[in-house]
Parts: sequence; C-alpha cells; structure tokens
Amino acid sequence: MYTPPDEYLKRWITPLLRDAIEDHPVVVLTGARQVGKSTLLLNAEPFSNWRFHTMDDFDVLRQANQDPEALWAGANRIVLDEVQKSPNLLQAVKKSVDQHQGKYRFVLSGSANLLLMKQVSETLAGRAVYFVMDPLTLGEAEQRPAPDIINRALSGDWSEEYVLPDTPPDPADLLLRGLMPPLLTLSSPKSWMRWWDGYVTTYLERDLRQISQIDALSDFRRVMELAALRSGQLLNQSEIARDAQVSQATVHRYLNILETTHLYERLPAFKTSPTTRLLKSPKSFWNDPGLAVFLSGYYDEKSLLNAREYGSYFETFIFHHLRVLTRMMLPPSRLYFWRRRDGVEVDFVIEHGQRILAIEVKIKDKLTFRDTSGLQTFLEQHPRAVGGLLIYGGSKIRRMGENILAVPWTLVTG
Repeated sequence: MYTPPDEYLKRWITPLLRDAIEDHPVVVLTGARQVGKSTLLLNAEPFSNWRFHTMDDFDVLRQANQDPEALWAGANRIVLDEVQKSPNLLQAVKKSVDQHQGKYRFVLSGSANLLLMKQVSETLAGRAVYFVMDPLTLGEAEQRPAPDIINRALSGDWSEEYVLPDTPPDPADLLLRGLMPPLLTLSSPKSWMRWWDGYVTTYLERDLRQISQIDALSDFRRVMELAALRSGQLLNQSEIARDAQVSQATVHRYLNILETTHLYERLPAFKTSPTTRLLKSPKSFWNDPGLAVFLSGYYDEKSLLNAREYGSYFETFIFHHLRVLTRMMLPPSRLYFWRRRDGVEVDFVIEHGQRILAIEVKIKDKLTFRDTSGLQTFLEQHPRAVGGLLIYGGSKIRRMGENILAVPWTLVTG
C-alpha cells in the first residue's frame, strides 16, 4: 500500500507536452475525468506560470461566451480547461493564432472528448497537436522514471538474467483500488468503493447528459457492467445486447460513447494481410482496472481473488501501462492483440514502424516452457518481429528462448 502523496505527483507525459508546445501554437490534452489534467497544468513547469482559466467557473464561462479574447488580454501563454463547454473559444483561439503568428501558445484541456475533438479538428486543423492523459501508472504513484523495458525489447536489447530484490506484490489491492489520482489518498476498500460509486454516478448524471442524448440511464449502466465483466476479453456485442436486453445498435452506440470519453477502449486485432486467418473481433479494455472491478460488483479482495475474471483484470492492468508507454513513443506505437481461429494467441502486439514485439501476460509466479507457446507461434509466423516478452508475477528475469524474455510485471509498471 502506498503512502498518500503530500505534493504534486509528476507525470510521465509532461516532457512530451513541454516539447510539443515549443513547436506548435496549440496543444490539446484530453482524458477521462479525474485523471489529473488540471492538476498537471496548474503544477508542472512551464504551465504553472501560464494564465489558467477553467470553464467550470461560471464567471469565466460567461466571459468566454461573450468576449473570449478578453480571457488572454495581456498574456501570451494560456491554459483553457474544460474548453468543450464554450465552443466560441475555439474560433477565438484560431483567430489569435492566425493573426499573431508565433505570439501565442495555448493548451486546451477537457474531458468530453466526443465534442472537443470534433470541434478542434475542424477549427484548429494544422495548428494543434493532441495528447491523451491516462490514470496514474504505479511508477508515477511512486515518482519513479518511466521504464525502458519496451523500448529496449523493440530494439532487440534483451536483458541479462537476474533476480529482483523484491518479489512483485499481490496485485489484488491495486486492481480493487484503481489508478485514479484521488484514490491514492484513500486507505480502505470501503473508501475506494464510495469514491468509484460517486465517480460513476457523476459520469452518468452529469457528463453523459452533456455529451449525448441518453434517456435510459439504467440501460447504459447495465451495458457498462456487462462490458466490465468482459474487460480483457474478446468483444461480443450481440452477447452484451442479449444480456442487457437492448439492441446491438444500442450497445455499439453506448460503447462508442464510453470510448470517446476515454473510459473504455477496443483493441484491434493484429494482421499482416487480409487473407490471414485471424479473428476480427476486438478485445475490450476499461481505462482503469479499478473501474472494471467496481462495475463488475467485486467490492472486496476475497471476492475479487475468487472471480473467474481475475486474470482478465490483471491483463487490463498491464494494458493500461502498455498504453501509457506506447503513447510516449515518437511517434506513438500501435497496440494490438493477436489470435487465430484455433485459439492460439498472444495478449498484445506492439508495432513501432517496422519493429514488432509480442507480449504475453501471466498472473502466476511460476513459468513453464509451455507458457511461451503462443509467443513461439507468433514469432514463427511473423519473422520480422524482434521477439517476445512474457510478463508474469515472479521475481526472475529469465530467457525463455533466443528472443523470448520473461520479466516481472513491475518492470513494465515502473
């Protein structure tokens, strides 16, 4: 268990934002509510010294709607938070950038990606670069640097065998709590559950009504719960529709909303040609394993450990960290999964340019050669892949083949 932080937690994404704002007049930062966007922009250099306005302030919102350019009068470095609440702002930002080239720098942030990105893409085309901020990684929670294991593996740099001084902890508590920054200050499962209950209620009753016309909130909540039980598994929309007693088109629409608000993601299948016999259905993941666990109805460690989905929640946990690390690459890597119709699979495939890395995830702490079978098959069928990582719960870094390395999961989470 972590000691609650008493100061701002530095985020791995900060150097990327700092570099981007040097070359582009507008940086757009989106992400789910409560991931820490505003906190970063208020505390991280150089943004902590910029003029900051949030549209959550009704007086600021009124000014943004009536005279938006007045918000940055006398300043040339401006942060505008929750900008999707005032569409007039985007036209004003565009006008200032175009009329005074090189003078202004803007960071636009917001949670409601459904509206924000459409407006930004139309209004600020060619002027803005985009970043997505995720919940905390474990490394950020402990203020450690981002791990380089993925970059090294993509380069074919395989670590020597050794044993970590500490065995990775049981991840059950981490999966139950989740990775949203406010949760770090809470110390018990009951307090975590209260926080998640409030988070979901706020999303359903406030955010959702702002971004989409959803009348049957109970149906939407039921689809969320059914999708949560399938996090880390192949997505079957017709199955969810049957269990939720709604149409498949409704499920598709609801999942689109969850994805555009950064709560949920569909991971596509990796394929090298249209003739390859691979399943085309995506895998589904929630952006925070704690949210998936809560929505699935597991409120204590005992019930979670006995859940048949426990391994899938751990895979969701690893997915979150891989997604953060791949988004930090330049350009960002693409993340997939791979599965044949006969069931042979690997959990993740990272593609960065011409380099491909396969990744298998096992929650257990003891490995056998059989655990590498999916990786071996993938590497045989994809000779340009640099190799494979087997992420597991033990403490040994082991070579399981010429280009297959078993690593403790803590080397990926930081």
